[in-house]
Amino acid sequence: MNIDQSTVIAITGASSGIGAALAHELSQSSCTLALCARRADKLAEVAAAARERGSRVLEVVCDVSDDTQARNFIERTVAEFGTIDVLINNAGRGNRASVEDTTRERLQSIFDLNVFSLWSTTAAALPVMKKNRRGHIITISSVAGKTGYGYNSAYVAAKHAAVGFVASLRAELVDTGVRATVVCPAGVTTEWSEASEDASIGALFAEGIKRSRSIAREQGLPLPPLKPMMSATDAAKRIIRVVLDDEENDVYTHEGSEKSVIHCATDRHDYEHGMKALYLGMQQAYAQQQSGVS
Repeated sequence: MNIDQSTVIAITGASSGIGAALAHELSQSSCTLALCARRADKLAEVAAAARERGSRVLEVVCDVSDDTQARNFIERTVAEFGTIDVLINNAGRGNRASVEDTTRERLQSIFDLNVFSLWSTTAAALPVMKKNRRGHIITISSVAGKTGYGYNSAYVAAKHAAVGFVASLRAELVDTGVRATVVCPAGVTTEWSEASEDASIGALFAEGIKRSRSIAREQGLPLPPLKPMMSATDAAKRIIRVVLDDEENDVYTHEGSEKSVIHCATDRHDYEHGMKALYLGMQQAYAQQQSGVS
Protein backbone atom coordinates (compact mmCIF):
# COMPACT_ATOMS: atom_id res chain seq x y z
CA MET A 1 0.00 0.00 0.00
CA ASN A 2 1.27 3.45 -0.87
CA ILE A 3 1.07 6.11 1.82
CA ASP A 4 0.24 9.58 0.52
CA GLN A 5 -2.19 12.46 1.12
CA SER A 6 -5.19 10.29 0.18
CA THR A 7 -4.35 7.55 2.70
CA VAL A 8 -6.49 7.67 5.84
CA ILE A 9 -4.81 6.11 8.89
CA ALA A 10 -6.47 5.90 12.32
CA ILE A 11 -4.28 5.41 15.40
CA THR A 12 -5.47 4.74 18.94
CA GLY A 13 -3.33 5.68 21.91
CA ALA A 14 -1.69 8.43 19.86
CA SER A 15 -0.71 10.86 22.61
CA SER A 16 2.63 9.25 23.51
CA GLY A 17 4.99 6.35 22.92
CA ILE A 18 4.63 4.30 19.76
CA GLY A 19 1.35 6.00 18.87
CA ALA A 20 2.89 9.49 18.91
CA ALA A 21 5.95 8.23 17.03
CA LEU A 22 3.68 6.72 14.37
CA ALA A 23 1.87 10.04 13.94
CA HIS A 24 5.21 11.84 13.64
CA GLU A 25 6.67 9.44 11.08
CA LEU A 26 3.48 9.06 9.02
CA SER A 27 2.85 12.79 8.83
CA GLN A 28 6.11 13.18 6.92
CA SER A 29 4.27 11.60 3.99
CA SER A 30 1.41 14.11 4.52
CA CYS A 31 -1.10 11.29 4.87
CA THR A 32 -4.47 11.89 6.53
CA LEU A 33 -4.51 10.98 10.22
CA ALA A 34 -7.23 10.28 12.75
CA LEU A 35 -5.74 10.26 16.23
CA CYS A 36 -7.34 9.41 19.54
CA ALA A 37 -6.20 9.27 23.16
CA ARG A 38 -7.48 10.13 26.62
CA ARG A 39 -5.08 13.00 27.37
CA ALA A 40 -6.32 16.05 25.48
CA ASP A 41 -3.20 18.19 26.01
CA LYS A 42 -0.75 15.53 24.85
CA LEU A 43 -2.96 14.59 21.91
CA ALA A 44 -3.23 18.23 20.83
CA GLU A 45 0.57 18.52 20.78
CA VAL A 46 0.94 15.44 18.58
CA ALA A 47 -1.84 16.58 16.24
CA ALA A 48 -0.42 20.09 15.89
CA ALA A 49 3.02 18.75 15.01
CA ALA A 50 1.50 16.45 12.37
CA ARG A 51 -0.42 19.35 10.82
CA GLU A 52 2.78 21.38 10.61
CA ARG A 53 4.26 18.61 8.48
CA GLY A 54 1.33 18.72 6.07
CA SER A 55 -1.14 16.12 7.32
CA ARG A 56 -4.86 16.62 7.68
CA VAL A 57 -5.61 15.54 11.23
CA LEU A 58 -8.73 14.63 13.16
CA GLU A 59 -8.06 14.48 16.89
CA VAL A 60 -10.60 12.80 19.13
CA VAL A 61 -10.29 12.71 22.90
CA CYS A 62 -11.71 9.36 23.92
CA ASP A 63 -11.18 6.24 25.97
CA VAL A 64 -11.28 3.25 23.63
CA SER A 65 -11.92 0.92 26.56
CA ASP A 66 -15.47 2.30 26.35
CA ASP A 67 -17.26 0.62 23.45
CA THR A 68 -19.34 3.65 22.52
CA GLN A 69 -16.36 6.01 22.50
CA ALA A 70 -14.23 3.58 20.50
CA ARG A 71 -16.85 3.06 17.82
CA ASN A 72 -17.53 6.80 17.71
CA PHE A 73 -13.85 7.45 16.96
CA ILE A 74 -14.01 5.27 13.85
CA GLU A 75 -17.39 6.65 12.79
CA ARG A 76 -16.10 10.22 13.10
CA THR A 77 -13.04 9.29 11.05
CA VAL A 78 -15.19 7.96 8.21
CA ALA A 79 -17.58 10.91 8.43
CA GLU A 80 -14.69 13.39 8.30
CA PHE A 81 -12.59 11.77 5.58
CA GLY A 82 -15.02 9.49 3.73
CA THR A 83 -13.09 6.29 4.34
CA ILE A 84 -10.47 4.52 6.45
CA ASP A 85 -7.53 2.66 4.92
CA VAL A 86 -5.49 1.61 7.94
CA LEU A 87 -6.47 1.12 11.57
CA ILE A 88 -3.62 0.79 14.06
CA ASN A 89 -4.91 -0.58 17.37
CA ASN A 90 -2.09 0.77 19.51
CA ALA A 91 -3.73 1.81 22.80
CA GLY A 92 -2.63 -0.34 25.68
CA ARG A 93 -1.60 -0.36 29.31
CA GLY A 94 0.24 -2.81 31.55
CA ASN A 95 0.04 -3.72 35.21
CA ARG A 96 2.34 -4.80 38.02
CA ALA A 97 0.88 -7.34 40.42
CA SER A 98 1.23 -10.99 41.29
CA VAL A 99 -1.65 -13.28 40.42
CA GLU A 100 -2.92 -13.25 44.01
CA ASP A 101 -2.63 -9.45 44.18
CA THR A 102 -4.51 -8.88 40.91
CA THR A 103 -8.05 -7.74 41.67
CA ARG A 104 -11.05 -8.46 39.49
CA GLU A 105 -11.37 -4.71 38.91
CA ARG A 106 -7.78 -4.50 37.65
CA LEU A 107 -8.24 -7.53 35.42
CA GLN A 108 -11.37 -5.96 33.94
CA SER A 109 -9.58 -2.66 33.34
CA ILE A 110 -6.63 -4.30 31.58
CA PHE A 111 -8.86 -6.41 29.34
CA ASP A 112 -11.23 -3.53 28.57
CA LEU A 113 -8.37 -1.55 27.07
CA ASN A 114 -6.00 -4.17 25.66
CA VAL A 115 -8.56 -6.68 24.39
CA PHE A 116 -12.20 -5.62 24.24
CA SER A 117 -11.38 -2.31 22.52
CA LEU A 118 -10.04 -4.31 19.57
CA TRP A 119 -13.53 -5.58 18.79
CA SER A 120 -15.02 -2.09 19.08
CA THR A 121 -12.67 -0.28 16.72
CA THR A 122 -12.20 -3.13 14.28
CA ALA A 123 -15.90 -3.96 13.97
CA ALA A 124 -16.61 -0.31 13.21
CA ALA A 125 -13.88 -0.09 10.54
CA LEU A 126 -14.48 -3.39 8.74
CA PRO A 127 -17.70 -2.52 6.85
CA VAL A 128 -15.96 0.37 5.08
CA MET A 129 -12.83 -1.65 4.35
CA LYS A 130 -14.79 -4.63 3.07
CA LYS A 131 -16.87 -2.38 0.84
CA ASN A 132 -13.67 -0.88 -0.59
CA ARG A 133 -12.08 -4.35 -0.79
CA ARG A 134 -8.92 -2.87 0.70
CA GLY A 135 -7.64 -1.96 4.13
CA HIS A 136 -5.30 -3.06 6.88
CA ILE A 137 -6.01 -3.72 10.57
CA ILE A 138 -2.77 -3.61 12.58
CA THR A 139 -2.86 -4.55 16.24
CA ILE A 140 0.07 -3.86 18.55
CA SER A 141 0.49 -6.78 20.92
CA SER A 142 3.85 -7.69 22.51
CA VAL A 143 6.30 -10.55 22.86
CA ALA A 144 4.36 -10.93 26.11
CA GLY A 145 1.56 -12.11 23.84
CA LYS A 146 3.72 -15.09 22.89
CA THR A 147 5.65 -15.86 26.10
CA GLY A 148 5.18 -15.28 29.82
CA TYR A 149 6.52 -12.88 32.44
CA GLY A 150 5.77 -12.74 36.12
CA TYR A 151 3.92 -10.03 38.01
CA ASN A 152 1.93 -8.70 35.07
CA SER A 153 -0.22 -11.72 34.30
CA ALA A 154 -3.25 -9.59 33.42
CA TYR A 155 -1.26 -7.80 30.72
CA VAL A 156 0.39 -11.00 29.46
CA ALA A 157 -2.98 -12.75 29.21
CA ALA A 158 -4.48 -9.73 27.45
CA LYS A 159 -1.69 -9.61 24.89
CA HIS A 160 -2.07 -13.36 24.25
CA ALA A 161 -5.74 -12.61 23.61
CA ALA A 162 -4.76 -9.87 21.14
CA VAL A 163 -2.65 -12.36 19.19
CA GLY A 164 -5.57 -14.78 19.08
CA PHE A 165 -7.93 -12.00 18.03
CA VAL A 166 -5.80 -11.17 14.99
CA ALA A 167 -5.40 -14.84 14.05
CA SER A 168 -9.18 -15.28 14.03
CA LEU A 169 -9.72 -11.97 12.25
CA ARG A 170 -7.26 -12.95 9.53
CA ALA A 171 -9.16 -16.19 8.99
CA GLU A 172 -12.39 -14.22 8.53
CA LEU A 173 -10.80 -11.81 6.06
CA VAL A 174 -9.52 -14.31 3.50
CA ASP A 175 -10.15 -13.00 -0.04
CA THR A 176 -11.84 -9.81 1.19
CA GLY A 177 -8.93 -7.54 0.27
CA VAL A 178 -8.56 -6.55 3.94
CA ARG A 179 -5.41 -7.54 5.82
CA ALA A 180 -4.84 -8.19 9.52
CA THR A 181 -1.45 -8.12 11.22
CA VAL A 182 -0.27 -8.38 14.81
CA VAL A 183 2.97 -6.65 15.82
CA CYS A 184 4.88 -7.99 18.82
CA PRO A 185 7.49 -5.55 20.16
CA ALA A 186 9.93 -6.38 22.94
CA GLY A 187 11.17 -3.54 25.12
CA VAL A 188 10.48 -0.05 23.75
CA THR A 189 11.63 3.13 25.48
CA THR A 190 8.34 4.86 26.29
CA GLU A 191 6.47 5.94 29.41
CA TRP A 192 4.41 2.72 29.18
CA SER A 193 6.46 0.90 31.82
CA GLU A 194 6.02 3.75 34.29
CA ALA A 195 2.32 4.28 33.54
CA SER A 196 1.34 0.69 34.30
CA GLU A 197 -1.45 0.10 36.79
CA ASP A 198 -0.75 -0.59 40.48
CA ALA A 199 2.94 0.39 40.22
CA SER A 200 5.83 0.64 37.75
CA ILE A 201 6.43 -2.63 35.89
CA GLY A 202 9.55 -0.97 34.45
CA ALA A 203 11.10 -0.54 37.88
CA LEU A 204 10.32 -4.17 38.69
CA PHE A 205 11.94 -5.42 35.47
CA ALA A 206 14.99 -3.20 36.01
CA GLU A 207 15.55 -4.51 39.53
CA GLY A 208 14.79 -8.07 38.45
CA ILE A 209 17.35 -7.88 35.64
CA LYS A 210 19.95 -6.48 38.04
CA ARG A 211 19.36 -9.29 40.52
CA SER A 212 19.28 -11.95 37.78
CA ARG A 213 22.98 -11.46 37.04
CA SER A 214 24.13 -12.43 40.52
CA ILE A 215 21.54 -15.21 40.70
CA ALA A 216 22.84 -16.67 37.44
CA ARG A 217 26.41 -16.67 38.78
CA GLU A 218 25.46 -18.14 42.15
CA GLN A 219 23.23 -20.92 40.78
CA GLY A 220 25.08 -21.65 37.55
CA LEU A 221 22.12 -20.55 35.44
CA PRO A 222 22.32 -19.00 31.98
CA LEU A 223 21.81 -15.28 31.68
CA PRO A 224 18.36 -14.58 30.27
CA PRO A 225 18.47 -13.76 26.52
CA LEU A 226 17.07 -10.24 26.82
CA LYS A 227 16.77 -7.95 23.82
CA PRO A 228 18.13 -4.38 23.80
CA MET A 229 15.57 -1.63 24.22
CA MET A 230 14.30 0.04 21.05
CA SER A 231 13.20 3.64 20.57
CA ALA A 232 9.56 4.38 19.86
CA THR A 233 10.65 5.92 16.55
CA ASP A 234 12.39 2.74 15.41
CA ALA A 235 9.36 0.67 16.43
CA ALA A 236 7.10 3.04 14.50
CA LYS A 237 9.26 2.76 11.39
CA ARG A 238 8.99 -1.04 11.53
CA ILE A 239 5.20 -0.80 11.85
CA ILE A 240 5.01 1.56 8.89
CA ARG A 241 6.88 -1.02 6.81
CA VAL A 242 4.04 -3.40 7.63
CA VAL A 243 1.69 -1.00 5.86
CA LEU A 244 3.98 -0.32 2.92
CA ASP A 245 4.76 -4.00 2.33
CA ASP A 246 1.23 -5.29 3.03
CA GLU A 247 2.63 -7.69 5.62
CA GLU A 248 0.08 -10.06 7.08
CA ASN A 249 2.15 -12.42 9.18
CA ASP A 250 2.96 -11.95 12.87
CA VAL A 251 5.64 -9.24 12.96
CA TYR A 252 8.48 -8.80 15.47
CA THR A 253 10.23 -5.46 15.89
CA HIS A 254 13.37 -6.68 17.71
CA GLU A 255 16.08 -8.85 16.22
CA GLY A 256 16.00 -12.31 17.77
CA SER A 257 12.46 -12.04 19.15
CA GLU A 258 10.95 -14.42 16.63
CA LYS A 259 13.64 -17.01 17.36
CA SER A 260 12.91 -16.74 21.09
CA VAL A 261 9.18 -17.09 20.52
CA ILE A 262 9.69 -20.20 18.38
CA HIS A 263 11.95 -21.63 21.09
CA CYS A 264 9.23 -21.01 23.67
CA ALA A 265 6.56 -22.58 21.46
CA THR A 266 8.56 -25.70 20.65
CA ASP A 267 10.28 -26.30 24.00
CA ARG A 268 8.71 -24.14 26.70
CA HIS A 269 10.50 -26.04 29.50
CA ASP A 270 13.92 -25.29 28.03
CA TYR A 271 12.96 -21.69 27.26
CA GLU A 272 11.77 -21.10 30.83
CA HIS A 273 14.94 -22.68 32.22
CA GLY A 274 16.88 -20.07 30.27
CA MET A 275 14.72 -17.37 31.85
CA LYS A 276 14.86 -18.77 35.39
CA ALA A 277 17.44 -16.28 36.66
CA LEU A 278 15.21 -13.39 35.56
CA TYR A 279 12.12 -15.00 37.05
CA LEU A 280 13.91 -15.40 40.39
CA GLY A 281 15.26 -11.87 40.22
CA MET A 282 11.79 -10.45 39.65
CA GLN A 283 10.43 -12.66 42.43
CA GLN A 284 12.92 -11.13 44.86
CA ALA A 285 12.33 -7.62 43.56
CA TYR A 286 8.56 -7.91 43.85
CA ALA A 287 8.76 -9.20 47.42
CA GLN A 288 11.06 -6.32 48.35
CA GLN A 289 8.83 -3.73 46.69
CA GLN A 290 5.73 -5.12 48.35
CA SER A 291 7.33 -5.12 51.76
CA GLY A 292 8.42 -1.54 51.16
CA VAL A 293 4.85 -0.56 50.28
CA SER A 294 3.42 -2.16 53.38
